[in-house]
Amino acid sequence: MTSDSDTVLAQSGMISPEEQKRAYIQVDLFVIPLVVLLFAGIFSFHFALLVGDWDYWVDWRDRRWWPLVTPLALTVLPGVFSYVFWAKLRLPLGGTLSILCLTFAAWISRYLNFHLFADFPMNFVWPSTYIGLGLILDCLLLLTGSFFWTGLFGGFAFGVLIYPLNWALLAPFMVPVNLHGTMLTVADLIGYEYIRTAIPEYVRIIEQSTLRTFGEAVTPLTAVFAGFLNILNLWFWIWIGYLGSKAIWIRKIV
Repeated sequence: MTSDSDTVLAQSGMISPEEQKRAYIQVDLFVIPLVVLLFAGIFSFHFALLVGDWDYWVDWRDRRWWPLVTPLALTVLPGVFSYVFWAKLRLPLGGTLSILCLTFAAWISRYLNFHLFADFPMNFVWPSTYIGLGLILDCLLLLTGSFFWTGLFGGFAFGVLIYPLNWALLAPFMVPVNLHGTMLTVADLIGYEYIRTAIPEYVRIIEQSTLRTFGEAVTPLTAVFAGFLNILNLWFWIWIGYLGSKAIWIRKIV
C-alpha cells in the first residue's frame, strides 16, 4: 500500500496489512511452541498414569502386559487429533504429531529425572519408540480417506507392531544369562542391580529356567489380541474427536 493509505489507516486507528502480518507471525511464534509443550506434557502425564512402569524400565517390557496396555493408552490422543486435523484441515498429521510430542517429553523426562536426578543408566530407562505407529496411522488415513478403514487397519497395526517395532532395541536385553544357577534375562539382571523403592510388585517373580520370559508363543498372541482390542479403542477416540470438534450453538431463551 502507498504511504498515503498507511497515513489514512493510522489516523483512523486501523492497522496496516504489513503490521497485521508481523503481529500474526509474532503470535504464531509464541502460541505454537506453547501448544506443543502443553500437549507434550498432557500426553506424557496421561501415558505415565496408564502405562507407567511398563515403559519406564527395560525389565518391565515383558511379553504380556507391555504389548497389551501400551497401545490402548497410546491411541487416545492420536485418535482424537487425527479426526480434528483431517476433518477441519485435511492434514493427516494427528497421529504423528501427537506421538512426536510424547517422544519429546519422554526423552526430556528420562534424561533429567531418571538419569541425572535418580542416577539410573539411560540404557535402563530409555523410552520405547512409537513414531512408526503414528506414521502408519496417518498414511492409512491419507490413502483411504476413511476413518473406518483407518481404525480397522491402523488400530490393529497399533497393537501388533509395538513389539516388533522395538525389538531391535529390546533384543540385547533379552539375552539369557545364568546367575547362581538361575536363568534370567540381562534386563532382569540390571533390574536386580538397580533397586527401585515404593513401586508395587517388586522384586518381580522370575520364571526360572523355562525361557518363557524371553518371549515364546505368548508374545504374538498378546499382540494379535491387543490389535483387535485397539480397533474398537481407536474408533472410540475418533468418535470423541468428532464430538469435541462439533460447533454447538446455544439458543437464547426468551
